[in-house]
Amino acid sequence: MASAMINGLLTTGFSPLQLRAADPSEEALEGLRALGIQHLNTSSEHLCDGADLIVAAVKPQIMSEALSPLKNRLSEGTALLSIAAGIPVRSLQRYIGDSTPVIRCMPNTPAMVGKGASALYASTQVTTTQRALAEAVTDSVGMTVWVAEEALLDAVTAVSGSGPAYFFSLIEAVSQTGVELGLEPETALALTLQTAIGAAELAQHSDMPVAKLRENVTSPGGTTEQALLALKDGHFDAVVSEAVRRCAERAKTLGEEFG
Repeated sequence: MASAMINGLLTTGFSPLQLRAADPSEEALEGLRALGIQHLNTSSEHLCDGADLIVAAVKPQIMSEALSPLKNRLSEGTALLSIAAGIPVRSLQRYIGDSTPVIRCMPNTPAMVGKGASALYASTQVTTTQRALAEAVTDSVGMTVWVAEEALLDAVTAVSGSGPAYFFSLIEAVSQTGVELGLEPETALALTLQTAIGAAELAQHSDMPVAKLRENVTSPGGTTEQALLALKDGHFDAVVSEAVRRCAERAKTLGEEFG
């Protein structure tokens, strides 16, 4: 995710000279050096001096270790943008300093191709300028929304954070059935992928509600109607709802563990 954001920022007009990066892997630093980023280090301790925004793109389990060198030594105007799932603002401020402005971000993996969906939540210390800078980071890899309550990030995790896995599962199931019906695997996958892309694009750009778009494809007594009846018989809506709700509940539990 860090690489996606760095590439996104460079693509949208940020200069490599505006960016700094820390990574314990020399191999990772070499890749960033190839992009023109000159301020690189295996430690963030001095690298973040004077920074406007620090993006903490590490696994939740090592967030405390990653931020501890920065505790209570950041400039007054520096904000933290965390993309680690489950770690609440109060914990992040405990790691880095109680007065540090913190923005939590829940992105998703389509950010790797510039089609991400990110939700942001800002602590009370975050300024308008810092919000705009954080949004510039996430907009560089897709689209951004803000939520007014930190607890809503659990719902975001369930809808978009984990959401790509739901659609990947549907793509797998549809394309595999196409193979079972006689299509070549490459053909079945290509048709399924383009249909998924096309349906999403149509829904995004149409003035019609998604329900109306579905109705437009469904002729009475036709083939689509039979498919949708099978989904109804299998309690498709209920299964999807349960999956999303379980995801949200697990996200809430993880937050409580870190809190």
